[in-house]
Amino acid sequence: MADLTTLEARIQALEDIEAIKRLKYRYWRCLDLKRWDELAGCFTPDATVDYSEGKYRFQGVEAIIGFLSKSLGRASGSIGSHHGHHPEIELTSPTTARAVWALDNYLFNPGQQRNVRIAAFYEDDCVKVDGAWKLRHVGYTYVYHEEWSRADTPSLRLLAAAEASSA
Repeated sequence: MADLTTLEARIQALEDIEAIKRLKYRYWRCLDLKRWDELAGCFTPDATVDYSEGKYRFQGVEAIIGFLSKSLGRASGSIGSHHGHHPEIELTSPTTARAVWALDNYLFNPGQQRNVRIAAFYEDDCVKVDGAWKLRHVGYTYVYHEEWSRADTPSLRLLAAAEASSA
């Protein structure tokens, strides 16, 4: 039978993995709901991101949130739904971890008549700061990225757009 120290370490590892899952889920929820201040709290102050396979690279939480709020904010007209699955989380020390997540993402912009569907794999570096897990680096690699015009599908209707864009 495992000793108490071993059991405590195993329980802590499970708690850390669950906390990292909640962190990433909060990241996607805040991104879709455009809760920029809450999203900023997911990152370390010196965090880095590497979106779209390096097309958009930023360092520091202010630069990251500035980019996201401009490109996906209400004024842009973009509405999104990010779904992350299949977390592969490796605790590399008591205060560091690496995580890989499958992403299904659907974005659309009614004003621009633009739809985007993305499948990708996020790769995150996480760090535990003052007992809370934070994102230190976020990046992803595409499986595919497709775009099309909403005007090409004349039967397409958007229901509850006012509710979705004003939430």
